[in-house]
Formats: sequence, C-alpha cells, structure tokens
Amino acid sequence: MPFTNLKTMRNPVCEVFKIQYPIVQAGMVWCSGWELAAASARAGILGVIGSGSMYPDVLRTHIRRCKQSGVSHFAVNVPLLYPDIEEQMKVILEESVPIVITSAGSPGKYTPMLRAEGCTVAHVVSSARFAEKAEAAGVDAIICEGFEAGGHNGREETTTICLVPEVRQATSKPLLAAGGIGSGRAMLAAMALGADGVQIGSRFVASAESSAHAHFKQAVVQAGEGATVLTLKELAPVRLMRNGFYRDVQAAYQRGADAAELRDLLGRGRAKRGMFEGDMEQGELEIGQVASQFKKVQPVAEIVTELLEEYEAARKSLRPL
Repeated sequence: MPFTNLKTMRNPVCEVFKIQYPIVQAGMVWCSGWELAAASARAGILGVIGSGSMYPDVLRTHIRRCKQSGVSHFAVNVPLLYPDIEEQMKVILEESVPIVITSAGSPGKYTPMLRAEGCTVAHVVSSARFAEKAEAAGVDAIICEGFEAGGHNGREETTTICLVPEVRQATSKPLLAAGGIGSGRAMLAAMALGADGVQIGSRFVASAESSAHAHFKQAVVQAGEGATVLTLKELAPVRLMRNGFYRDVQAAYQRGADAAELRDLLGRGRAKRGMFEGDMEQGELEIGQVASQFKKVQPVAEIVTELLEEYEAARKSLRPL
C-alpha cells in the first residue's frame, strides 16, 4: 500500500506493529543486539532483538537493556530450530515483550500461547503454502523472505519478486517482503508487488549499532557482485560470503559429503567466530546478495532517512504509460 506523506505513513504494517514507518529491522544472529533494536525503534521502525545467538539469560539481559534505554516497543525474533525455545519463550513472556517474530519452523505451537498473553506475532515464510499455514495458526502478520536473503532460506530458491505476489494471493494478513531489499527503490518495488512493508537485514548489519564485528561490517560494505552463495541445504539453507570456510564446504561437496559430515564441518560456534568475533577466513559469514550495494557503515537513523528519501524519490519519478 503506497503512501505519499513520509510524516504520516499509515498502512497495515504500521498499524499492527504500532510503528511510524513500515520497515522491520531483521533479527539477525550475532548482529541484532539491544543497541540495534533500540536505535531502530528510535528511528520510527520496528527494532528487533535476534535471539538465535542468545542463551535465555542473555536474551533477558538484552530485553532489559533495551527497555532501560527508553525503548518499550520492540520485537524479539525466535528461530524455532534451536533447542532451548521453551526457555526463550518463558523469558519473552516474563519480560512482557510486545512483539514476537518466529522463523525457521512451524508457528502452530507457540502462536496461540503468545497471543493469549497479549503478544503480537509475525512469522517468516518462504512459500505461499507456509503463509497459509501461518495464517491458520493465527499470526498477526506474515513476512515472506526470498532466497536472496542471508539467513535461513527456503529450499525452493524462490526469489522475492516471485514470492511476494504468490504470498499476497494466499493471505489477507499484513504482509512484509524480505530478501534483497536494501534501498527505498526496492521497498517501493516490494510494495508494488503487494507487500505492505519490508523487513531489512543486511543493510542493518552494516550499521554503527549492529553487534557484528567491525571486520565483518567492512567485509559487507566491500562485498562485490556475486560475493555470496546459497549453500548447506542439507542442514538449513544459508547464504554465505566466499571465504576459507566456504571453500572447505565446497570441497566437502566435491568429495560427496553427506549431511552428517557437513554438520561436523560446520561444528559449533562457526557463525559466532565469523560475524561476532571477526574471523574472516574460517568463520561462517551470513549476508544477503544485496550487500554488494552498500558502500559504508552508517548509523541506523541515517540508514532509515535514506530509505525513506529513496522511496519517495522513486515513487515521484514514476510516470504513467
């Protein structure tokens, strides 16, 4: 749903999340701590704490620090593929988190419980079929993520430009597009396809407030075209930057490695080693294709301003046929 006045953007995403602009800062593993969520919330978009890299007690600390910074309206992203989900959900409810975004699993088990406690719930999907299941589970909003994204993607490799119209036809819920969106022009395109708003991850990795290591941020803004590859489908599809670890993965495929060998190669803490600790050779470096468009690390407020200005300039530049 396009809008024409940047000071009064009102659409389904703004209404369901109670935010000024229909932009969600994605909850990214090792990159989305409370500082990023708080800065995003202050900029008028939905700030998200990414719980995928956090033990329950660490998640509690980030939630409390976000609130102590003066921000009360934010979300927590919970990837449902990790083992301590029950404890994370307990923390979320005890700390009265207003919005929860679930991903990488079925929302059926937790959505009713969260909504019964007053939480607004969104779920990330990679297909129209999963969107229908999410709506049936009772979610308040749906985020459809194309395979251009950096996180855990769909195995079908459906691009955002194909996915958004399919999901729009499948659901009446407020819909956000994700995957390959890092500019106001891409935001306008997503909304023309039927989205009500967008979720942006990679561009916020390269923000001053991101908890990513400085080396990883620099690698992101220096990434060129073709710097990332979707791989590890046997485990959970993820888009990686090309480095020593990626080359080890490719060598494993060439010798016919099965899922167990790939899992052993990945090991534990590989993503932390790369994105959080700054090992650019043997760390797992997750980032979206759109990283090749970024040229510098910027504060969140500056990024949001640019997104909105680019959106409005692109909208005004369109001419009827």
